[in-house]
Amino acid sequence: MSAPTVPTPAREPRIGGGAATVPGSGIREIVMLAYGRDDVVHLEIGEPDFPTPAHIVEAGNRALASHNRYTPSAGIPALRTAIAERLHERYGLTDDPDRVVVGQGAVQALAASLAVLLEPGDEVLLPDPAWPNYEMQTLLFGARPVRYPLRPERGFRPDPAEVASLITPRTKVLILNSPSNPTGAVLEPELIRAMVEAAVERGVTVISDEVYDEIVFDSVHANAAAVAPESVISVFSFSKTYAMTGSRVGYLTGPSWFVPTVARVQEPLLSSVSAASQASALAALHGPQDAVRHMAGTYRARRDLVVDRLTSAGLAIDPPAGAFYLMIPLAEGVDSRRAALDLVPRGVALAPGTAFGETARSHLRLSLASSADDLNTGLDGFLDWYRQTSGGAR
Repeated sequence: MSAPTVPTPAREPRIGGGAATVPGSGIREIVMLAYGRDDVVHLEIGEPDFPTPAHIVEAGNRALASHNRYTPSAGIPALRTAIAERLHERYGLTDDPDRVVVGQGAVQALAASLAVLLEPGDEVLLPDPAWPNYEMQTLLFGARPVRYPLRPERGFRPDPAEVASLITPRTKVLILNSPSNPTGAVLEPELIRAMVEAAVERGVTVISDEVYDEIVFDSVHANAAAVAPESVISVFSFSKTYAMTGSRVGYLTGPSWFVPTVARVQEPLLSSVSAASQASALAALHGPQDAVRHMAGTYRARRDLVVDRLTSAGLAIDPPAGAFYLMIPLAEGVDSRRAALDLVPRGVALAPGTAFGETARSHLRLSLASSADDLNTGLDGFLDWYRQTSGGAR
């Protein structure tokens, strides 16, 4: 029997323009290089080492047993109400649950926001250094990322006048992130206000990534939406706050003209977030918050440990005021990707600054989400390498 004839395509298939331009993650490159290796201390990824609190796990298990069904695309009403109440209590925002949309993690809430706002050719102002997904999502939707620098000499803080000078008629979105991944910088309320006002005065919508809002050490978290509720979308997450990264629950609150559209497009994007995960998130908000305070306090103690060891070794460290990351400077001009690749065979995995942009390309990011023992072991290996290579220069 002869083989069937295989039809010839009328034209060669190709990947769509946006997806074809999305780069790989420089963090994931190191993660995969060190994956499964017991001889490597993992300080490259932001994964809390704490267990998810028991009452949160139990709520999810109960939901799996009793109501493992589809849920409303924007989130179950009880969770949206609890989130709105939290935002009202903490930041003085409206307590209207219709201004809240639940996402499959903050990353999906961010993606849904950009999907609603962007058209091909638009520009998105994003920080440098920044979490790589901002750029990846911007490119995916056919827009152009434009970076504004967070310079080390300014404590990785933006200059509002410089940011304003980068706004063009094509600028659609300004992304803020405080507390910051990767730098751990926390922007003061007056700086948040100046950034939001610079954008609003020029007709630019602000997306404020605030997923580390509960992990602040030396100051207070300033919510951007409180400055201009009809021009700011604030995005939050349960993942880091409650050590429940695998549950994939985040949320956003935004302007009245914006939220109904996001709620509607959640249906074609994901249908609905897991019922069990939403039950866990509701239990997280309604349950005791002792674990949140304990984790934040532990991250602060780890921050102090790492800063003390690095400064004692002669490195100039800007102590992070929040999140659970710390930037380590290398010798001037050193390619941090090459440094990170060199460190893995020596038993230490750190994220290269090149994964986050250009401004911190001679820095490495260390995650404080690992135990004190792992941090000490990793620092032993890093500091040996640093001395032997003169900070990577050799």
